[in-house]
Amino acid sequence: METIAGIVIGLIVVAALVWFFLFRSKGEGAGELEAPREAKPKLPSSEAAKPAPTEPTKKTEPTKKTEPTKKTEPTKRSERPAAKSDHPPAKSERPPKEEPPAAGEPEEGEEVEARGEEPARPAAPAKPAGPTKEAVEALRSGLDKTRGGFIARIANIFRKKKEIDPELLDELREVLITADVGVKTSEKILARLRERMDNRELDDEDRVWAALREEASAILGRAERPLRLAASPSLILVVGVNGVGKTTTIGKLASRFKDEGKGVILAAGDTFRAAAVPQLEVWGRRVGCPVVTGKGRKADPAAVIFDAVKQAQESGADVVIADTAGRLHTKSNLMEELKKVARSGEKALGRPVDEVLLVLDSTTGQNAIQQAAQFKEAIDVSAIALTKLDGTAKGGVILGIVDEHGLPVHFIGVGERVEDLREFEAGAFVEALFAHPDQESATA
Repeated sequence: METIAGIVIGLIVVAALVWFFLFRSKGEGAGELEAPREAKPKLPSSEAAKPAPTEPTKKTEPTKKTEPTKKTEPTKRSERPAAKSDHPPAKSERPPKEEPPAAGEPEEGEEVEARGEEPARPAAPAKPAGPTKEAVEALRSGLDKTRGGFIARIANIFRKKKEIDPELLDELREVLITADVGVKTSEKILARLRERMDNRELDDEDRVWAALREEASAILGRAERPLRLAASPSLILVVGVNGVGKTTTIGKLASRFKDEGKGVILAAGDTFRAAAVPQLEVWGRRVGCPVVTGKGRKADPAAVIFDAVKQAQESGADVVIADTAGRLHTKSNLMEELKKVARSGEKALGRPVDEVLLVLDSTTGQNAIQQAAQFKEAIDVSAIALTKLDGTAKGGVILGIVDEHGLPVHFIGVGERVEDLREFEAGAFVEALFAHPDQESATA
């Protein structure tokens, strides 16, 4: 019995020991299994701490605070790693702080500086305002005759009158009108000068010169715009009376466009003047562009222009420049024929003509203003080319034309060479025309 009792007690002791060790190992295994659970909150907290120094935007800040709290609130154990993440010595937090920021991203503390500097970045250098010195100098020689008459007379007024008073404006009126600026435009300029004189803004000669330039710039600048050549092919219909230089202007324009890399076709729509077609063909060979002509001198100009547009559409040319017969603006039957030519161009294009360029001879002075009025009644004139400015003292007519008709001046002719047909720039023209003679000679 005692032996059996001893064996039973031994078995119980062994069972107890086995149970104790199994329970202990189970508890340790549970602890090991729970370790990853503790690591789970650690990983988000360390990851949340990771972007804290490097994340440049505020959008990630709420996730940095809210994601760990949602996961770690249920157990107290998970709060400890979050608390540890606030301390730099924690091993799990060192890698994010030592990790360099991503390329192009500011470090923490630099974020506010970068944002503060952004609005203050220097803007790209703007193009210089106003006309260039080269453009002004190029025009001065071509305007010598106008400057020698119109501007020299204004300078003489100031030399005679040392005091700036209303009488000076009366003398200026005479100079402006005789320079073919026109009565309406002259009175408009003088009214503005009188107003500024009453406000005591014009108390010396330099300020009067500056005021004249400002008023001229305001008149010319209101109508200034570039050529309308957006469509392809574009049609420029060139009109004007006999002898103003239409064909020569067309040849120089063709040369300009060819230099710009455009494909150009010329239309010999002046079928009445005997030498008009051969003259245009000479320009075509010189510039290197085809010329569309009709059959003989009595060819229909409307048909010639229609064919030129169709050829441009087929060949992919960029611009068609059409010559028209010179006609007196007082002859209503010839002006009616011009309307027919314009309609033919519109039919070929399927839209309105891009530009109707009226060529005017500046040597005719006030008559040029009247021509513009008559052509505007017959056809939708869109712009002006003013020729022979180098051969006249009546260059002031350009102010009257633009002011009375609201038409932009696209080109001015200041010489015989191809490059002497210049694109009109209001600022450069005014500076060249109204430069004070004394200041000009001092800088020469």
